[in-house]
Amino acid sequence: MADATHGDVAATSTTKETKLGLSALVALVIGSMIGGGVFSLPQNFGSVASPGALLIGWVVTGVGMLCLAFIYQNLSSRCPELEGGVYSYARAGFGDFIGFQSAWGYWFSAWLGNVSYAVLLFSAMSFFIPVFGDGNNLPSIIGASVVLWLVHALVLRGVREAAYINTILTVVKVVILLVFIVAVLIAFKIGVFTADFWGRMMVVNGTAPELFDQVKNTMLVTTWVFIGIEGATVVSARAANRSDIGKATVIGLLGALAIYVLVSVLSMGILDQASLAGLRNPSMAGVLENVVGPWGAKFVAGGVILSVAGALLAWTLFAAELPRVAAKDGIFPKIFAKENARHSPSFSLWITNGLIQLFLILTLFYQAGYQALFSIATAAILPPYLFSAAYGLKLAWTGERYAKGESRTSGLILGIIATVYGFWLCYAAGDSMLLSSLLFTPGLLVFLWQKKQQGQQMLKGYEWAIAAAILLLAAWTLKLVVSGSIQIT
Repeated sequence: MADATHGDVAATSTTKETKLGLSALVALVIGSMIGGGVFSLPQNFGSVASPGALLIGWVVTGVGMLCLAFIYQNLSSRCPELEGGVYSYARAGFGDFIGFQSAWGYWFSAWLGNVSYAVLLFSAMSFFIPVFGDGNNLPSIIGASVVLWLVHALVLRGVREAAYINTILTVVKVVILLVFIVAVLIAFKIGVFTADFWGRMMVVNGTAPELFDQVKNTMLVTTWVFIGIEGATVVSARAANRSDIGKATVIGLLGALAIYVLVSVLSMGILDQASLAGLRNPSMAGVLENVVGPWGAKFVAGGVILSVAGALLAWTLFAAELPRVAAKDGIFPKIFAKENARHSPSFSLWITNGLIQLFLILTLFYQAGYQALFSIATAAILPPYLFSAAYGLKLAWTGERYAKGESRTSGLILGIIATVYGFWLCYAAGDSMLLSSLLFTPGLLVFLWQKKQQGQQMLKGYEWAIAAAILLLAAWTLKLVVSGSIQIT
């Protein structure tokens, strides 16, 4: 548990906090993973891969993600006192500096991702109310701002209340996706699916991609659709039973994986690869329209609205909760630990949603600026996955947290696979991973200031080398951006 001397300034409680059960935790995992991306999978995969390559890509991704989910399950049971999930595991395994940078990157990515969800929400609304356009005009920003502060008010009423609403939205979005899956399963044409199974007639950017390149490209898509797998660990302090955290992570992953595979694979039996690649997003709308007629597109658009609304709520919880835990540990400024009488992370929530509001306004006046910053932040959430996997591997390697005589073989195997997959995720992010170094640089300054305020040693040992590497990488990345070698889009 967090050291009380770190200055938790939570408000004096006037109500007893009701904890989250297994169903609420599962809904948070699924709700955070399944946002808007699933509705674009047919076009995303159709643009880069054949059916055969897609199946191979899903097998590799499934193995990697399952190992990562089991790592979280293992860590949640072996380290029950670590309340911040990905941030806490990084800190416990590799020190305060790595822990802070993980928390910093995760928090930044979480709230900036909510800006994207808000824009996407009103872009989907334009299927029914055309005035919202692409989701970044004045009516959209006004509507998004209203939704933002309604979500804010809901979370202020209590984490459990917000999680309950998220559970309802998650159930509804899953039902909508199941309707799509059943419809395309009935209409599935095996001849369409097998016509160019290995993509020998495919043309991508003017060339015929090899099978390996197709598989790699599918995994570049899957890199992002599983963001949120760690959701239950982030709110672990709110769980009624610690054992439910690992269960929720595995159940949520398996549910999301099944939906992703079925949506993407079955769509390739409705339209050929070239036709899927030419669909506008959300491309599920085009697939269902081809099966049931024009109403299918609006049905999917309604699904996007509900799905993104649920993801927006889930990520608001994560974006506010993680700084609270980091502040209790003395890693973030202590004021972030403040809670209201309903145990909601009030100060963290106000700062987080204030930043979202600021960047919503930025999308109205300077869309390019928002896109540039979003490119920098998207990959910052990946290193915490790598550090979590590496911490699981470290525990299995050293025997720490294992009972005397307990076999460590399964832990070692899971740790190795999950760590390799964590490196893969960072590699697959490409230029976005390089750009994220620009985000971690100001985080370094905040960390040094926090340590100075506490009268502690700023950096020690290998942390100096890591800090220097971040600064050098940021300088090199800036040079590549200025020269045009890296495009920020």
